[in-house]
Amino acid sequence: MLRVTILEGRCPIDERQDRVKYTKEFKEDAVKLVLEQEYSASEAGRRHGVNQPNVSRWVREFRRDQQEAAGGGEIPRRELEPEVKRLKMENQRLQMEREILIKAAAFFAKESN
Repeated sequence: MLRVTILEGRCPIDERQDRVKYTKEFKEDAVKLVLEQEYSASEAGRRHGVNQPNVSRWVREFRRDQQEAAGGGEIPRRELEPEVKRLKMENQRLQMEREILIKAAAFFAKESN
């Protein structure tokens, strides 16, 4: 017979582990092992203490970035994302300021009549 104990208010699925953030240099080192020294992704992962899918993803992203950079001198999308985010926030602020100015102009136009 299987015995299951349920603790009040605790569910192991709800407990999230903190994600490990790897530095750019760490990722580049793992990618170099795969691309330059022809290690497999699993071997490079073992040497760096990370899972093989992580190394495979880093290699894919590196290759994609290289293709984007070679495809006409364009800036890679990853480098543009922070600028796009900043511009969206600025656009939202400017739209809000514009709405305030429209309302203020309508208010003062009504007062002057």
